[in-house]
Amino acid sequence: MTAVWILLAVVVLLGLYVVLLYNGLIRLRNRIEGAWAQIDVQLRRRYDLIPNLVETVKAYATHEKETLDAVIRARNAGMSAEGVADQAKAETMITSALKSLFALSEAYPDLKANQGFLQLQEELSGTEGRIAYARQFYNDAVLAYNTKIQSFPAVILANAMGFAAREYFEADDTSRGTVQVEF
Repeated sequence: MTAVWILLAVVVLLGLYVVLLYNGLIRLRNRIEGAWAQIDVQLRRRYDLIPNLVETVKAYATHEKETLDAVIRARNAGMSAEGVADQAKAETMITSALKSLFALSEAYPDLKANQGFLQLQEELSGTEGRIAYARQFYNDAVLAYNTKIQSFPAVILANAMGFAAREYFEADDTSRGTVQVEF
């Protein structure tokens, strides 16, 4: 009779462990989804600011069509990107295009002094900081999740239930340099 109670206790403890492990994996996966949603919110904010910035620059720099088109193309690529790797690649394009746009302001002193342009630059700078924070939070969430699903004994349950490793939001080598924004 004692052996039955011990066996029953082991089964209950094992079942409780599986439930807690499963719930922990779900919580980590949801944290990743939430972190990705925050990145998306900040990227949308940046996408909304870019057309206003381009229109402001157009008024002063009518002969810089190529730079302005590159910014719009990069924005459109970012808006249509799907998945973490595509989004990271598109963000690199946007960062590069914005660098060119801000460098353009050096050649147009009236543009550089325009209050609307300065305000848009400031908002973009603030948005870049929020995006960087959201990326870091996302990557921290992915690290915790990937570590959990790859650790023993969670790896057994994770593999059985289809929990797959998530991709980090990584910048490529071209965006690792210092961003020069003049105010």
